[in-house]
Amino acid sequence: MSDDWRPTAGIETLRERARLLARVRAFFAERDVLEVETPVLGHGGSTDPHLASLSLEATTPAGRERLWLQTSPEFHMKRLLAAGSGPVFQLARSFRDGEVGRRHNLEFTMLEWYRPGFTLSALIDETQALIRHVLGRDPGPCRQRRYRELFRTQVGLDPFTASLTTLCQAAERETGMDLHDAERDACLDALMAFAIEPHLGQEGLEVVVDYPASQAALARKHRDPEDGEVVAARFEVYWQGVELANGYDELTDAEEQAARFVEDNRERQRLGRGEVDADVRLLAALEAGMPAGSGVALGMDRLIQLALGKTSVAEVMAFATPRC
Repeated sequence: MSDDWRPTAGIETLRERARLLARVRAFFAERDVLEVETPVLGHGGSTDPHLASLSLEATTPAGRERLWLQTSPEFHMKRLLAAGSGPVFQLARSFRDGEVGRRHNLEFTMLEWYRPGFTLSALIDETQALIRHVLGRDPGPCRQRRYRELFRTQVGLDPFTASLTTLCQAAERETGMDLHDAERDACLDALMAFAIEPHLGQEGLEVVVDYPASQAALARKHRDPEDGEVVAARFEVYWQGVELANGYDELTDAEEQAARFVEDNRERQRLGRGEVDADVRLLAALEAGMPAGSGVALGMDRLIQLALGKTSVAEVMAFATPRC
C-alpha cells in the first residue's frame, strides 16, 4: 500500500510550527492589534495579471454563482478597516494556482496585517520586529536597498531606462530561458529572481523599496527622490535569499482602484489568462472611506521553514499539495 497518506511534516515539526504561530499572536496581542477571520471565498478575486486565481461554482441565496478562492485576505480585511475595525491581523489560508515548489504551495498560510495611520517606514520597522520575534534569534542587521540601485550594481543596467531589448537579453543571459518576446515586467521579474534575490539577506534582513510603478498592485505611487521617476510605495523583505514579506502604502482612492482593476483585466486578456471578477464591495468600502495607512503580507510557511532550518515549505506543512 502507498504511504502517501503520511504528513509531509514530522509531528515534532508541527509542534514547533504551533509554537511559532503562538509567538505571532502574542506579538500582536502586545500591540493591541485585533485578530480577525475573513472568508476564503469571495465574489471578487485578484485581478493581478501575475497571479493565477482558483474559482468554483456554488449555490448561494442568489443561485449558482462563481466564487473565487482568495489569493490573500486583503480585500475582506480592507472592508473591515473601512468599517472602523482599527489595526487588524490574520493568519489566513490562501490559494494560488500552479504555485508548487520548494518555496511555494497551492494552499498556504499568509500572515497579513494592516496599520491605519502607519507610514511605510513604521511598518518596515514593525515587520522586521515581527520576524525577529518569531525567529527567536538575531538574523542580523536590517539594511534598506532601492530597487534601482540593486539592478545597477547586480545586473549593470537601469531598470527604468534600459530598453526592452536590453532587458530581454540580460534576462535570457541570467536565466537561460527564451525571453526574446517577453514584456518589460516579466524581464525585470526574471532578473530579480535569478540575479538579485539569491544574494539578498545573506548578512541580515534586507528591505527593497521603490519598485517600478507598473508593479504597484494595490499600493500608492510616489516620486523617486533621485530623479522624480514615479515608483510604487511598497517594500519587500528578504532573508537568506528568500522573499518573506511584501508591504504597501495602501491605495485608498476608489476611482483609481477601479481603473487598476480594469487595466489588470485588459492585461490578463492580452496575455490569454482570462478575466477575474473585480471586487465591487472593496470599491464600495474605499468609496465609503478606508483610513490611510500601510499593510503587509508575510509568507508564514517560508518564515517557519527558515526558523526551523528546513529546505522546503512542504516540510513545515501537515499535508503539502501533492499529499492533500
